[in-house]
Amino acid sequence: MANSQLFTIVLIAMVAAIILFRLYTVLGRRTGNERPPQERLQRIGGAGKSATNERAPSLPDKAAEHSDTWFTQSDPVARGLFDIKLVDRSFEAEHFVGGARKAYEMIVIAFAHGDRATLRPLLSEDVYGAFEATIQNREAKKQKAEFTFVGLREAKIVAASIKNDVAEITVSFAAQFISAIVQTDGAVIEGDPKMVRDVNDVWTFERDVRSDGPNWKLVATSGDAGEPKAG
Repeated sequence: MANSQLFTIVLIAMVAAIILFRLYTVLGRRTGNERPPQERLQRIGGAGKSATNERAPSLPDKAAEHSDTWFTQSDPVARGLFDIKLVDRSFEAEHFVGGARKAYEMIVIAFAHGDRATLRPLLSEDVYGAFEATIQNREAKKQKAEFTFVGLREAKIVAASIKNDVAEITVSFAAQFISAIVQTDGAVIEGDPKMVRDVNDVWTFERDVRSDGPNWKLVATSGDAGEPKAG
């Protein structure tokens, strides 16, 4: 009987030893150098200590993947540019501004010289009609414009939107030129043929993004230059 009890005790001790050995191999033992649980979780996440404080990417971060500009809710211009970019993936704001600068110079020079062939493809029907009426009026009065484009100091987008696939962008221009309206005998009717004038204009351009053509058209003007207004 005693032998049987001894055998049972030894058997239980062996089983316990096996269990303890398995626990040791699985869990290991503490050395005093273990990282705190929170630190281990952060390192597993791959973000280090700042992972818990770093905000998730916001909409502007994602917008930067699609455009050279991104928006916030407090910036309606950037929001409008972003909306245009979503519909027309080829749109780039910097490229547009570069084209607008060239268009401004071409249009003011063509208008001064009565160059209808240059004006027509750059203007909407309404704006072209207003420009044409002014040119005809000058011609009827035997007047001509003496004009020198000095330069464009600034061109900045001040509004942007898209509706029904029609994108509309308004640009503020700060330019310098010399202009005067004179009679055929040289008498000055308006302006000064020798004075450089600072001019601030606000023009609105429009483009149907469904169109294959890349060109934007001038649909409205306002400012100091004296060009007709439409839109």
